[in-house]
Amino acid sequence: MIEIIEMDPSEIGRIADIDRSERIDGVYVYQRGALHLQETRIDAPPWYTDGRPDHSIEANIRAWKPLLDQNGTLLGVFEEDRLIGVAIYRPRLSPDTGQLAVLHVDRGHRGQGIGAALTERVIELAKADRARWLYVSATPTKATVEFYQGQGFRLAPRVNPELYALEPEDIHMIREL
Repeated sequence: MIEIIEMDPSEIGRIADIDRSERIDGVYVYQRGALHLQETRIDAPPWYTDGRPDHSIEANIRAWKPLLDQNGTLLGVFEEDRLIGVAIYRPRLSPDTGQLAVLHVDRGHRGQGIGAALTERVIELAKADRARWLYVSATPTKATVEFYQGQGFRLAPRVNPELYALEPEDIHMIREL
């Protein structure tokens, strides 16, 4: 059984425990109302440490802290004392929509249901907030997009302008609750 713990926002730095590295063998591009898979071979590192602004631990903490300051919920899955899965739920992206803002599972623990369990817990939080929809701006990798499709998400008929401005290459998806 996977135990999900609501973490204190001050623990956000624990994301450094997670090895987010992966071999990316395809990315999706949204064009003319449809997804198109492009083959690629990229070895993404655990976290960028070369000053890249988008995927370093420090950059993510800066980006995610405001979500937590606005009544977001930080969820974690631990193996002993090590964080191996994390999600952030952001309520009220719009009046009837919550957001699955962050989801990462440690490379050595993928495929064990941790991501699905975290997603289900976020869905429960959104339903408790009386949301009708759950929105995710998904990294366009094949594995990520297909994971969310497997969780019942589909292409958003209208993208959230704020999130699209931040992540125009992401695949913007929504799930009815």
